[in-house]
Amino acid sequence: MPVNPAHTALWPAPHASEAVDATVHVPGSKSVTNRALVLASLASEPGWLRRPLRSRDTLLMAAALREMGVGIEETVSSSSSVAAGQDRAGEAWRVLPAGLRGPATVDVGNAGTVMRFLPPVAALADGPVRFDGDPRSYERPLNGVIDALRVLGARIDDDDRGALPLTVHGSGGLDGGTVEIDASSSSQFVSALLLSAPRFNQGVEVRHIGSSLPSMPHIRMTVDMLRAVGAQVDSPESGGEPNVWRVTPGALLGRDLTIEPDLSNAQPFLAAALVTGGRVLIPDWPARTTQPGDRLREIFTEMGGSCELADYGLVFTGSGSIHGIDVDMGDVGELTPGIAAVAALADSPSTLRGVSHLRLHETDRLAALTKEINELGGDVTETADGLHIRPRRLHGGLFHTYDDHRMATAGAIIGLAVPGVQIENVATTAKTLPDFPELWTGMLGV
Repeated sequence: MPVNPAHTALWPAPHASEAVDATVHVPGSKSVTNRALVLASLASEPGWLRRPLRSRDTLLMAAALREMGVGIEETVSSSSSVAAGQDRAGEAWRVLPAGLRGPATVDVGNAGTVMRFLPPVAALADGPVRFDGDPRSYERPLNGVIDALRVLGARIDDDDRGALPLTVHGSGGLDGGTVEIDASSSSQFVSALLLSAPRFNQGVEVRHIGSSLPSMPHIRMTVDMLRAVGAQVDSPESGGEPNVWRVTPGALLGRDLTIEPDLSNAQPFLAAALVTGGRVLIPDWPARTTQPGDRLREIFTEMGGSCELADYGLVFTGSGSIHGIDVDMGDVGELTPGIAAVAALADSPSTLRGVSHLRLHETDRLAALTKEINELGGDVTETADGLHIRPRRLHGGLFHTYDDHRMATAGAIIGLAVPGVQIENVATTAKTLPDFPELWTGMLGV
């Protein structure tokens, strides 16, 4: 099998010679874009997605929905004022719902949202839909969705793996009803069932019966977006039963939705202000959001920065000092690589807790962070549910990414303060943050 040259190319992480002072336009949220695509595809009328993210994960989602019969049209802007990082061809998508159909073949890549959100959609299709993806996707848990769909009336062939590849034999509808699942390995199991539930004959009642549920903000995002398109949802945060979500069957409305900037993808740029003692403005930071990345304001302030949220966006300023932190990251696990990178440069130890589920992400992020930071001279210990980081003087070297976009941006953060860091396969950032190298060097004025 030929090796992709992008996987072996080394990117010299730019070293900051002075404090950063920049405005960075962060592209749209992957989590919002992919949920919006699913909901718009299941609606009873056309809808618009404005400023969607165009990255590997979202383009895979759009391609999969098109494969099942949904019309997704892209507008083209001739404006020269589109901000850096925004692909003009994807400035707006018009989604035209249609009868879902098979046979179809879906490439999920290594996108958790695609591999988990779309099997329930495929159960509503008229015909078989086969799901396949990157080798790593075969190792990521999918049993929560597969087992639940079977209870709700779907027929799925997965050779008893509880993982990809698999085929969903759509029958044009799904009974729905009550189902118990253990979503302790991924909150996406819950979101996957809720997103399609309005189209189930009986709706759905999802009961989480496992241990603590990670990434709760993402479930709240799903619930809020369902309600915004007319779905009736009972949830724990609105006074419902703990760990139980109920969605009533009914038609979904087509909406005109502007996608928020991806706040988790803003992390490396905010970290740059903290690491260099500089200042970064992220335009259009929402005053109210369900995105987990909003927690960065609190975490990075505790680590030594300060922030101001205004109508035009978020201004984050570093103080010139970086402090260690003891924090439960269970709700915001995707921020862990960037926090670990900053913690490795701090003036005191850090403990990141509540993220054992990261061992099942794009790679085993806990093992990967431990190995890569330690090979640059760091002192990171993997714990049962996280990392303990003791700052040490770091040196340059090769930083492997394991085809994980957040590993690549973590390495870039360290490179700001440590000369000679080389990132393997920085192109993997295209999964959720297109043009990251250009945005990064532009921020630094390189």
